[in-house]
Amino acid sequence: MDLILVLSLSFAAALVLGYLTQRIGLSPLVGYLLAGIVVGPNTPGIIADHHVAGQLADIGIVLLMFGVGLHFDLKELLDLRKLALPGALVQSAVAAALGAAAALALGGSQGWLGAVVYGLAISVASTVVMTRVLADHDDLHTPAGHLAVGWTIVEDLLTVLILVLLPAVAGGPGGQQSVGLSLGLAAAKIAALLVVLFVIGARVVPWLLKLVAATRSRELFTLTVLAVALGTAYGSSRLFGVSMALGAFLGGMVVGRSDFSLRAATEALPMRDAFAVLFFVSVGMLFDPSAVVAAPWLVASTVGIVVIAKPAVSFLVVRLLGQPARSALSVGLALGQIGEFSFILAGMGVTLGLISPLALSALILAAIVSIALNPLLRRLVDPVIHYARRAALTSSVGRREDEPDGAAQTAADTRRYRAVVIGYGPVGRTLVKLLSENEVQCAVIEMNLQTVHGLRSQGITAVYGDAGHADTLRKAGIQEAGSLILSASGLVSTEIIRIARLLAPEIRVLVRSSYVKERDALREAGADQVFSGEAEVALAMNEAILRDLGARGQKIARQREKVRADLYREQ
Repeated sequence: MDLILVLSLSFAAALVLGYLTQRIGLSPLVGYLLAGIVVGPNTPGIIADHHVAGQLADIGIVLLMFGVGLHFDLKELLDLRKLALPGALVQSAVAAALGAAAALALGGSQGWLGAVVYGLAISVASTVVMTRVLADHDDLHTPAGHLAVGWTIVEDLLTVLILVLLPAVAGGPGGQQSVGLSLGLAAAKIAALLVVLFVIGARVVPWLLKLVAATRSRELFTLTVLAVALGTAYGSSRLFGVSMALGAFLGGMVVGRSDFSLRAATEALPMRDAFAVLFFVSVGMLFDPSAVVAAPWLVASTVGIVVIAKPAVSFLVVRLLGQPARSALSVGLALGQIGEFSFILAGMGVTLGLISPLALSALILAAIVSIALNPLLRRLVDPVIHYARRAALTSSVGRREDEPDGAAQTAADTRRYRAVVIGYGPVGRTLVKLLSENEVQCAVIEMNLQTVHGLRSQGITAVYGDAGHADTLRKAGIQEAGSLILSASGLVSTEIIRIARLLAPEIRVLVRSSYVKERDALREAGADQVFSGEAEVALAMNEAILRDLGARGQKIARQREKVRADLYREQ
């Protein structure tokens, strides 16, 4: 089927059903899954090519995981090893044991090895689903969100090792190698990948991005980031045997350690969400209604393990590791689903004759159900913690990871001493100097990398990126600032103001514009004060002429106000 037709069908169905599910209070992810079922080969009507859709979905997974890696610091990932490593191992072992027991009891596997493969398949959470759900609830870049991402990275690495070892253990294609040799080769490949990315890539990639950024071409910069993202993902898969998702995540971490992480996230990856939708559509296409009739108890038990047992075990493990109840509940519910790696592992099990095709269909159905339920279950975090606090079950459960008492008032008091300044030309430089002299802490947003480095060397907070993106404004600390000053000319100021108002409704916005006629649109967008270059030049020249004519003091002031009123009234 033509590629354009597959995209058209998939996006159109996802748009309609995603909108309808959103309107009735469900996550649009449910709509995307239903869209896949509607255009899939197992339901009547128009059929889209699920193989093509799956390949397009891979692009979405790569871009999504590259974007996650951009915001994930290597040191933070290593710091999480004491939580993510034992947590992932314990939760995977328990879920795998429960899944293996269900497969043996309900006829989903061919022997104990097939049962273990089935159990391992349902123990692996989908990083794509988890990332989307956490992002939708603003939890992705919280400690709980980072722990969940680190947890799934450990699961991905474990699954890579299992995929390498499975043919050797099962005696299938490629099984001539010993288990020890297979394990050694897998470990060597992963180590080589880390060396290539974090030793060589950490030098080459920032140098390349700096070279392209110097051209001031947004198109070339976007192409460079996409080439790094897709090239890293494909190269990691083909040369080192890891998943493309894991390779993209590690590639994102390399770029994230450079000065270009924010610009890459805001400018070069705007299409990632659209392609990520295709992942959910492609999962829906795999749904076979006959699985419900043929193996209802296997489906029910698999859903129960994924949706109930996995979150419960994860919650207990995180609590035993000393984390707050809210973090434990967030992590547990985020892991209550299965996805891409589950399909890969179960598919290999079918190929090796270890599990039945019926079990694969049951697993796919369980994935669809768990993905649909996961956003709904995630909404329970705050109500459960709120109820626990009111019931006073325990002081630790009742305590949210929020501000301590009185912190909100303190934050409000300090906002007036913080400002975000966009642009560091002559106007911005003068304003930053004035604010600093009056003990107002400034953060400057600039698109000139040399200027950013110079400001940082002076101890001034500076962010390299486009102010027209919410992530850039957040990075500059707009939510803790009292004033936003748009000092640069040529900005798309109305869009920046609207985004700023959404992030910080109470912030005071001062804007520089080139022409008087722009004032009304800027005020309508949310600007408190607009300073037009055209008007200020007219006022300055008017004052100079009046002084030459001998006017002084109050007469000049009255004339200034009259001219100002006339200028803006004419527009």
